[in-house]
Amino acid sequence: MGYSSREPSWWLLALPVSLAASPLPLPSSFVALALCLLFVALLPHGGLAWILCRPPLLRGPAGLPLLGCLPAMASATPHRWLSAAARSLSALDLMPLSLGLTRVVICSSPDTAKDILCSHAFADRPVKESAYELLFHRAMGFAPYGDYWRKLRRVAASHLFSRRRMDAAAGTRRAVGEKMVAQILASMETSGVVKVKRILHLGSLNHVMEMVFGRSYDFSADGAQLAEMVREGYELLGVLNWGDHLPFLRCLDLQRVRRRCRNLVSRVNAFVGKIIEEHREKKIMAENGGGNDGDFVDALLSLEGENKLEDSDMIAVLW
Repeated sequence: MGYSSREPSWWLLALPVSLAASPLPLPSSFVALALCLLFVALLPHGGLAWILCRPPLLRGPAGLPLLGCLPAMASATPHRWLSAAARSLSALDLMPLSLGLTRVVICSSPDTAKDILCSHAFADRPVKESAYELLFHRAMGFAPYGDYWRKLRRVAASHLFSRRRMDAAAGTRRAVGEKMVAQILASMETSGVVKVKRILHLGSLNHVMEMVFGRSYDFSADGAQLAEMVREGYELLGVLNWGDHLPFLRCLDLQRVRRRCRNLVSRVNAFVGKIIEEHREKKIMAENGGGNDGDFVDALLSLEGENKLEDSDMIAVLW
């Protein structure tokens, strides 16, 4: 049986194995167990991460010493565990817990979730290492709340997602839908089997690329390569990185998250940077009587004054 590189907690197996190899004397084992139980009993609701601040008034699982609820979140179905814990503790609105040394609040109520998402209370939440390495700390989703974030919001509302731009993209959306239907028909005629998930994924990716970069990747090899980059980016964003919650593990990069992110970013910089340069050349041609694609890259390149973005920030926003 092989070991998967996606398994985040393999290194924890070393501790029980070493203990089994040289067992503690029986009295010492009881003392150690009693101390652990006492430590857990003294933890506030929510676990160790909440002990350094005012303990929460809400009920939440204490979890394990130091690790908190990290092992549960590393399981195959953490959402089910969270749902069961919230129901058992009658904490559907808000439930505090600890992921290592990180304080976390879980919300299982739609109304409470709406209040959270419509306020700035969590705007300065900690940024995951993967999000930082993938440049998303310079994009609107993870940028710290402040002047830069407000500038990105203003640019998005006025230039990227304006009603005029969305209406102008109706033809693009229709063309992408027609290509997806044609791909389904072609698959049925050749093999009788349709990989709907792949077609939907590449179709939506193609639509985004048309809007952002002004070019179509269709269902070609280049499109598949780009889809793989996007897939890896989402995977790295979603992985539970133990180093985010246990600072003493961060420098070790046991799950190779940092290394994979940096390798991916080098490819993204080359890919997006090349497109930005191509659009700069087209902009010069447009000023001399040529055409203009009118996509997101063109919109960002046209910004002036306080709204103007550096190339590195444009890559983060477009990526």
